[in-house]
Amino acid sequence: MAINYEKEIAEFERRIKEIKAKSYELLGTLNAEVRAIRDRDPAARSNAEVLLLYPGLHALIAHRVAHALYNKEQFFAARAVSQWSRNRTGIEIHPAAQIGKGLFIDHGCGVVIGETTIIGDNCTIYQGATLGGTGKHVGKRHPTIGNNVMIGAGAKVLGPVIIGDNSKVAAGAVVLKDIPENSTAVGIPARVVRGKTVETEQTLDQQNVPDPVSQELNALRERIAELEKKFEEK
Repeated sequence: MAINYEKEIAEFERRIKEIKAKSYELLGTLNAEVRAIRDRDPAARSNAEVLLLYPGLHALIAHRVAHALYNKEQFFAARAVSQWSRNRTGIEIHPAAQIGKGLFIDHGCGVVIGETTIIGDNCTIYQGATLGGTGKHVGKRHPTIGNNVMIGAGAKVLGPVIIGDNSKVAAGAVVLKDIPENSTAVGIPARVVRGKTVETEQTLDQQNVPDPVSQELNALRERIAELEKKFEEK
């Protein structure tokens, strides 16, 4: 049987083009991830430092590989990559989790991201944070995180809750209910405070977050003062 060399050569060239295109895409994605970290971390002094020494970036790169394998139903290989990454970085991301562009996992040790988690673009997650389940849900069991969201150190977001765009979850907060966009969640269980988050710029301040109890007390004081003033006028 004669071999159609022209067809074989054409197929080989097609595959080479696909590999090149995928390589350029991966390099572009990696460059964007490095740039996102440098934009948000004042301690990052160079691209080389971020690329070689940041475990959050290493965990994210490993997850991209594991997620691609998972989508091809190579579940064992996907889990093997994710477990290797967990042992190396201290960050556990299930291969099925969907993660957008520009995620910055700062420090990262102890971060857990569950199977059905969805994370939008340009989010920041600090050490010890958990995007997990409650144990009582089936199907979609983990959080959906919008764009430009900050999850503070040690925060827990549990169950199929939705965190709106441009919102912040304060350090140590435990979120069990949906958080609207442009808000801050504080406390255990978390209470929602309307914030002033700018949509185009993510604020990474974990210290100066609003105190919902203090705000409620101030509102009550103002209301009492108004009523006293009206009473005196009468």
